[in-house]
Amino acid sequence: MDERYSRQIRFEPIGESGQTRLLEARVGIVGLGALGTVVADQLVRAGVGYVRLIDRDFVELSNLQRQTLYDESDAHRSLPKAVASEEKLRRVNSTVRLDAIVEDLNPSNAEELITDLDLVMDGLDNFETRFVLNDACRQARTPWIYAAAVGSYGLVMPVLPDGPCLRCLMDTLPAAGSGPTCDTAGVIAPVTGAIASIAVAHALRFLTGQAESGNTRLVSIDIWSLKFQTLPLSKVLQSECPLCSGGQLDYLNSRAMRTISLCGRNAVQVIPSERAELDLSAMGKNLELYGPVRSNDFLLKCENPPYELTLFRDGRAIIKGTEEASVARSVYSKMVGL
Repeated sequence: MDERYSRQIRFEPIGESGQTRLLEARVGIVGLGALGTVVADQLVRAGVGYVRLIDRDFVELSNLQRQTLYDESDAHRSLPKAVASEEKLRRVNSTVRLDAIVEDLNPSNAEELITDLDLVMDGLDNFETRFVLNDACRQARTPWIYAAAVGSYGLVMPVLPDGPCLRCLMDTLPAAGSGPTCDTAGVIAPVTGAIASIAVAHALRFLTGQAESGNTRLVSIDIWSLKFQTLPLSKVLQSECPLCSGGQLDYLNSRAMRTISLCGRNAVQVIPSERAELDLSAMGKNLELYGPVRSNDFLLKCENPPYELTLFRDGRAIIKGTEEASVARSVYSKMVGL
C-alpha cells in the first residue's frame, strides 16, 4: 500500500483494512468554500478513491482569508472553485480520481449529482440548497454530513439513512433575516477549519465502517469563547418530521426559478427553472451592449454599473451589486432573457 498513508494506517481504528475501504470509497463535496476546501484537502490526502467536487461559484479575493485551496492567481482569473480545487488537489494526490463539476446543486440535478456516491459532504453556505440535498439524500438513502459556520460558531451532524435528518431539527427553512450571516457577522478561518475537520472525522468513521447509526449527535463549537457542546438527537424528532415520517420531498420537488443571496457578497444567484446549455461566445457579443465583457472557458462577466453579471453555461447567473431577489431577477431578465 502507498507509503503516503503509513501514519494513517498505524492509527489502530483505521489500519490496513480501513485504508482499503477509503481507497474504494466515492465521496461528493457540495460547496467548495471555507468548509469544502478543508474537507476536500483532508479527504484527498486521506486517500478517498473518488471525490466529486461540486460548486457553482468562482474564486474572489475575499475568499482567500479562509478558503485554503485557492490563491491570488485563481481570483485574478475568476476561476470556478471546482476547477481551481481540482488543479490543487491533483498536485496533492495524483492517485485520487477527481471529478470537478461547475454546477449549482438544485432540484433539477440533485438526484443525478449524488447518485453512485457512498457519502456526501456539506460545504454549503445556505439552507435552501441544504434542504434540497437533505431531500435527495433521504430519498436515495445516501448518508451526508451537515456542517455550517458563521462568525466564530459552527455545527456538525451526520445524517444517516435511518437517523434524524436536517428537517428533524428545523421543519422549514429559517426566515430571511432571522439569524446571523457571513455578511452581518463575518466568519473566521479557525471555526471553519475546526468544523470541517470534525466533519471529516465523521466521514472517516463512516467510510471505514465505524459509524454509530443509533447515536446521532449535533456538535456545536464557538471557537472564540472555546465552548464545545454535543446534543444527542432522539428518534422522537423523526416521528414529527414531514420528510422522515411523511416522505414529503417539498424542496426536491420544487421546480420554480430560485434566487439565493450569497453570503457576504452583496450578490444574488439566479437559477432558472430549466437548465440551459449556453453558447458563451454568442452571449458575450450580445452582452457587449450593456458593458465590457470578460470570459473564460467556464463563465463570462459583464459590467453594467451598478451591477456585475457573471453568467455560467448552465444558465445560472450571479448578480453582484444587490441583495434584493426582485432586482436580481430583473437584471437577469433584461440581460440574459431566459
